[in-house]
Amino acid sequence: MRHRNKLNHLGRKSSHRKAMLSNMAASLILHKRIHTTIAKAKALRTYVEPLITKSKDDTTHSRRIVFSYLKDKFAVSELFREVAKKVGDRPGGYTRILKTGSRLGDNAEMCLMELVDYNETYVGDSTKAKKTTRRSRRSGSKGETVKTVDNTEEKVVKNQAQNKKQNKVEENNSDNNVTE
Repeated sequence: MRHRNKLNHLGRKSSHRKAMLSNMAASLILHKRIHTTIAKAKALRTYVEPLITKSKDDTTHSRRIVFSYLKDKFAVSELFREVAKKVGDRPGGYTRILKTGSRLGDNAEMCLMELVDYNETYVGDSTKAKKTTRRSRRSGSKGETVKTVDNTEEKVVKNQAQNKKQNKVEENNSDNNVTE
């Protein structure tokens, strides 16, 4: 039984596994996405996300710790310069795994692993206004005041039923005027 054994050994000895994960993490940081198997991607996620979290604190100590894992000074400098700026406000979940199907030779499940903030397809939607959280369901008695383009305040009525009734009454009045 595999109780309390969370580490996936990936069919490799310890030194081989550490070297492979180090190289894959450096490639992910430098190229922002890599194509690999799902098992390796899940193992890499647990390896690289703590390193990205360490990169938020740019000190000599954290650089040396990250370098001891990556063993690539270009990847370390890229991580602390560019990647840390992009993920500075994100509380975790820096990577995304997208399944791409199976490999032809051995039918292994393949995926595309990428850094979340570097995919333009998903990042393009976040350039719009940020979503605010709703603190309370009660906001006002009947409406809110909203500033329009010319800085005048208007009162917005929340009850849509009242608006519909008023519109129907106005339509009936205009229809009566047209027929007379």
